[in-house]
Amino acid sequence: MCGRARCTLRAEDIPRACHRNNCPVRVVHTDRYRPSHNVSPGHNLPVVCREDGSDGDGVALRCMKWGLIPSFTKKTEKPDHYKMFNARSESICEKASFRCLVPRSRCLVAVEGFYEWKTDGPRKQPYYIHFEDGRPLVFAALYDSWQNSEGEIIYSFTILTTSSSSALQWLHDRMPVILGNKESTDTWLNGSLSSKFDCVLKPYEDPDLVWYPVTPAMGKSSFDGPQCIKEIQLKAEVNNPISKFFSTKRTRREEESNLEVENSCAESFKTDPSKSMKKEPNTEGNTPILSFTEGDQDSKSTIIQSQDSTAKCQMKWDNGEFLADSKPITDETIKLCSTPARKKRNLKSASDKQPTLFSYFGKN
Repeated sequence: MCGRARCTLRAEDIPRACHRNNCPVRVVHTDRYRPSHNVSPGHNLPVVCREDGSDGDGVALRCMKWGLIPSFTKKTEKPDHYKMFNARSESICEKASFRCLVPRSRCLVAVEGFYEWKTDGPRKQPYYIHFEDGRPLVFAALYDSWQNSEGEIIYSFTILTTSSSSALQWLHDRMPVILGNKESTDTWLNGSLSSKFDCVLKPYEDPDLVWYPVTPAMGKSSFDGPQCIKEIQLKAEVNNPISKFFSTKRTRREEESNLEVENSCAESFKTDPSKSMKKEPNTEGNTPILSFTEGDQDSKSTIIQSQDSTAKCQMKWDNGEFLADSKPITDETIKLCSTPARKKRNLKSASDKQPTLFSYFGKN
């Protein structure tokens, strides 16, 4: 959580963003700071902390690396700034890496916004989160110093996180601790352990925190510039083309089956001119009804083609009875309706064979 941020502020504006307007500020190594729209762990940022040995309002603006390196790290080890760039605020008084820092090494980090990714299966969409009026966000953080094998002292910090606010739960279950006013920054920076400073380590619930989607290209730390925070339009979800293809194919197959039955029945009754065929609408389904009417109007037979059973014909009569003066329907007629008509082939008989060379010499 909170692994990318935007900080293009001038170093001299950061104490004011942290509500340290009237405090004496000592500036240390701010020349290492490089403003960026895509800050990641390992970058240098100006951090406001209490002046060493000062019990008053004096603060220092010191350039530190994002990603905590505990002071007990071996000098020969290669520092990994991605290992502890965040710290859970609920457990900082329990873990050895942070417990000793809480009384004396609390600090403030000012940025213009931060990025968070929405995970949707294999796809991850970044969002830029910031204050609606454009003022900087101030994060609660802890810092430490470590001396490497060359004798260089490196200051580094970690940003505290808490459970996500109700407005951002859809995006992620964690968010950075945002100190939204002077009272909360004073409590975190200068408050004593007895003042219960943990009351400020809570989700930021005010409605002035807003967000919008940005380009996934900023996922690379080398991608920088104003295009990182340019709002993009997400593509609307479309229907699955595979399911649409099979649905269209199934409908076409049903239409061809109905047409085949209709042609079959028409071919069967072609030999009897006293019967006529017409298509009637079906109010119960989408399948058309083929009705055959004989010369006698008192008896009617209807052949219904059902979608569930193919090549079956069901016979119906008026009033559910077979009329005495109607011509009975034989099994041969039903067989003609259910069996598709086949095109007759003109087969030649043995007498139609063409004369051969042997038959010519035989006659002579």
